[in-house]
Amino acid sequence: MKRNISKSRAYLLCATALLAALAGQARAEEPFDLNGLIEAARKEKPITVYDSTGKIVDMAKNFAAKYGLTAEGSKVKATAQLEMIIREARANNVQGDVSIISDAPAAMAQLIPQGFAESWLPPDLAENIPAEYQDPLTVVTSANVWAYNTELFDKCPVSNIWELTEPKWKGKVAMQDPLGKPSYVDWFNQMAKHGDDKVAAAYKEHFGKDLQTEEASATAAWVKALAANAPLLTDADAAAADAVGAPGQSEPFMGLMASAKFRDNAEKGMKLGLCKDLKPWLGWLYPGVGLITKGTDSPNAARLFIHYVMTAEGIAPQTEDGKMSTNKEVGLPADEPSGIGSALDQVMPYQMSTSLDDWDARETWQDFWRVNYQK
Repeated sequence: MKRNISKSRAYLLCATALLAALAGQARAEEPFDLNGLIEAARKEKPITVYDSTGKIVDMAKNFAAKYGLTAEGSKVKATAQLEMIIREARANNVQGDVSIISDAPAAMAQLIPQGFAESWLPPDLAENIPAEYQDPLTVVTSANVWAYNTELFDKCPVSNIWELTEPKWKGKVAMQDPLGKPSYVDWFNQMAKHGDDKVAAAYKEHFGKDLQTEEASATAAWVKALAANAPLLTDADAAAADAVGAPGQSEPFMGLMASAKFRDNAEKGMKLGLCKDLKPWLGWLYPGVGLITKGTDSPNAARLFIHYVMTAEGIAPQTEDGKMSTNKEVGLPADEPSGIGSALDQVMPYQMSTSLDDWDARETWQDFWRVNYQK
């Protein structure tokens, strides 16, 4: 008799477990309820969103107006975002609810695995977002591009990045200091890992012979030669843009800057031109990763903001600056000032798959730059 009761209990437990599993599966397959998310968000506290662009202020205001919520956008550099998110979490005093951080390696190495922040993919938009941008969610990719002065030249005066290592351009290349801008040394590492053959091919195309170097890669040889050619180092893209694009110049500069600086052509009378057809690339892309901080009092409002910025309406203030949504249904405006949209095949993409390698290699590349840089 006891054995029969035990069997009955076993069957009952198995049936209960099966029903629970099926119920869980059913819940998981329920369609995404945007209206439900909106209603839940309206019951929560105001949110603060960090981003490294000032456009986040308008984005937060637009979001708040659209959904009847309160939200504040705060321009915070990526390095400061990293410190603030970690400090706030450890103090159990979360101030920033959402972060769009342009330091993907830091997000992958510190924020996500250590539980300071998490990624959330809007289910109803997932099919429009390429797999490589889903986990963690990359909101935008931004281009850093080579630029020249259109008042001095009819077209880009340089056709190959190796030209920038020659005496003609000594002291005439303006760019942010890689020691203060982690995305620059990440770029070096991405080139070495994913495009070193193209850097070597560009050398052969320019000099007519194969590259012979004692360095670990063709990329390292180029970085060393560029550093030794005394580039003008700045602490912001604005200074590099001024050096290159200010009107009335007689001494031309080449420069590396965010495509967003091309808006200064209309706003400040700058003369910035995109170096199309530069070999092997006219620039590179870097990602803006969208994260929700752990411990936020407003998880639904944070998710709703992430959903919003993945739409054309939400990201519009940034697409105007040439920043590209990872949502394939969202394009750049026809009048975007840099013209990057028609030259994306000439831009080196960022490979999230090796972002942790970028993180591990940062100090090595910074030391390499420091040793070889000549003023």
